[in-house]
Amino acid sequence: MTTITPDAPTTTGTDGPPRTPGRIVTVYRWEITKLAAQARTRATLAVCLVTPFVFVVLLNQQDRLPKDTLYGRWVHTSGFATPLLILGFAAQWVFPLLTSLVAGDIFASEDQHGTWKTILTRSHSRTQIFWGKTLAAATFAMLVLAVLAASALAAGVLLVGHQPLESLSGTLLPAGHAAGLVLAAWATALLPLLGFTSVGLMLSVVTRSSPVGIVGPIILGLVMQLYAFLNGTDTIRHLLLTTPFDSWHGLLAGDPYYGPLSQGALVSLAYIAICLGVAYTVLRRRDITGG
Repeated sequence: MTTITPDAPTTTGTDGPPRTPGRIVTVYRWEITKLAAQARTRATLAVCLVTPFVFVVLLNQQDRLPKDTLYGRWVHTSGFATPLLILGFAAQWVFPLLTSLVAGDIFASEDQHGTWKTILTRSHSRTQIFWGKTLAAATFAMLVLAVLAASALAAGVLLVGHQPLESLSGTLLPAGHAAGLVLAAWATALLPLLGFTSVGLMLSVVTRSSPVGIVGPIILGLVMQLYAFLNGTDTIRHLLLTTPFDSWHGLLAGDPYYGPLSQGALVSLAYIAICLGVAYTVLRRRDITGG
């Protein structure tokens, strides 16, 4: 068995050509091609597209409204309430699950299939491969968010209607303004979603296990949600990666406030930087063995 260290010029590519952005783009395109060819990827996007419509159809057949959920009491009176209800539900565990399906596997799959020795050639370095894979996982996360947001909004408008939406302060928002706020609310989920993507990437690199990389972010999200549900200390709660998912509430107030958005963005960026830093350092220093 041969041990390949980061300094081995014949296989790792660390002494090869300069690490140009073009080579990162090459790795990125290859990873996107592989993801597009996977049935799991296509199935996930299909579920994101169809599920909101199924959810609205089932909700319209119910007499009892989920009044204990934000915007649950308005789901029969305005189609713009539906995507906000789905957003609140997705933040609990759906987002970590969807993004970790790719992020938690994209590095660990190379360990499971024993392909590190093949891809670490003089043509591409570990740095280029790391950022190419990371960008591919981030692209999938953004695509999932975009498809789910568009489908949720379309399902609400088409199956319920485009009636004015009541803000959290009790004022009525016209359809055009409400649609813009709904899309803005979904956009606020991007940074914390990328935070969970980074957690999945880190676990995928550190543990070399796809199951851990996929399940780990889900468990972490559930634990954070449980801590917030139990009314934990505010200082700790504000540092949880799940808290920024609720920062859109300020957008729907009669007098919008943006403090939670700014704080949530900083927390999400901190998770992204720390997790990617750990993953990159571990991958760079790892001894890779070829069987």
